[in-house]
Amino acid sequence: MNDPIHFGATLPQIKRSWNESKEAAIAFDTLGYDSAWVCDHVYGVPNPQLPILEAWSLISAIAAVTQKVQLGTLVTPPFFRNPAMLAKQVATIDTIANGRVIMGLGAGWFQPEFEAYGNPFPSLGQRMVALEEAVQIMKGMWSEEKTTLEGKYFQVKEAICEPKPPRRPPILIGGTGEKVLMGLVARHADIWNNMAIAQAQLAQKIEALKKRCETFKRDPASVQISQQCVVIIEETEAEAEASLEKAGRIYGGHMGAGLREHGIWGTPERVIECIEKHRELGCTGFLMEFFGRDTRRPAEIFAEAVIPAFRK
Repeated sequence: MNDPIHFGATLPQIKRSWNESKEAAIAFDTLGYDSAWVCDHVYGVPNPQLPILEAWSLISAIAAVTQKVQLGTLVTPPFFRNPAMLAKQVATIDTIANGRVIMGLGAGWFQPEFEAYGNPFPSLGQRMVALEEAVQIMKGMWSEEKTTLEGKYFQVKEAICEPKPPRRPPILIGGTGEKVLMGLVARHADIWNNMAIAQAQLAQKIEALKKRCETFKRDPASVQISQQCVVIIEETEAEAEASLEKAGRIYGGHMGAGLREHGIWGTPERVIECIEKHRELGCTGFLMEFFGRDTRRPAEIFAEAVIPAFRK
């Protein structure tokens, strides 16, 4: 029997108002999506002038106006926030949400926003070390009476987090590194999320994850595999082709990388086929950015015509 498919959708956040984010979140919640996501940037990457709502403040507010949908970040890096304080914040948000927070983590990559806010941006290897320390601190504070860690980058001494979150928030680690990052996933993560830019290499990345799980004696099946992706869904093939061309111009080589060849786009029937191809590789989670100014309409089409095909 196939594993259940997890469908998540990203919330409007860049050049969008609170009301737009709120209304989208309520719509996703009502339509039966499993999760809603925000990016953890302080700049509207890559343009610092673009306004963007801060991730954890936004999740806190969304938690109070939704009922079922899980909530997470794609992804929170080390050095943006003290991990012990973040653990306390997340525990409070998860209390508001009644156990619906997913802790999305990654190394971070956009150096200007780190430095503009006075945060260090060391080498990728050093950020990975810091990320592992942050994970250890957060897990400890959510499950132990007191947490102590004397790390290279972060230190806590008998830190207490009360009240505890209703559940230990699942840890999602996002990224594409096949050795160090996958080792971190194998040791600590509940979910690995493949970045949109590497969607074409999904099969290769999954094999790398399996090898790292074997190294650390972990069952690969215990790590859920998810794919960050743009989703273009239209009622006709002509509309889908037009939106695909437009999306390619807007997203470029990051979110739009390999969209025509490897992405999820088309009529509902074609979108189902695209999802099946991902599932055959072992992917059971889709963290989707619906293409369109108002993402509620494509989200409605997807919920009505695609999700039922995987919820029989």
